[in-house]
Amino acid sequence: MKISLGVILLFLLGISSDRCAQSEETERPNILYIMADDLAFQAISAYGGLYKDIAPTPNIDRLAKEGMLFSNAFCTNSICGPSRAVILTGKYSHLNGFYKNEGGDP
Repeated sequence: MKISLGVILLFLLGISSDRCAQSEETERPNILYIMADDLAFQAISAYGGLYKDIAPTPNIDRLAKEGMLFSNAFCTNSICGPSRAVILTGKYSHLNGFYKNEGGDP
């Protein structure tokens, strides 16, 4: 049984390119997104707000210290349902079709 030199070279090239691709992979970021209704920045002690001594948030503070603290945000819709739809779809309310909290049939 003859195996041609070309087949062997293609096999070796395939194995070596697979190993090179594996070594160049980068680690994916670990992202934690916390969403709550009617939560002001003063309610989380990592932001140094008014309520940091009344209701401390040590676990969120630790996450903020070890990672990144997001400090520049705005809400595109003041109603909770449409606001969540904007965050989850990445589209404004007039594009995703969710304008109000009243829903249809479950």
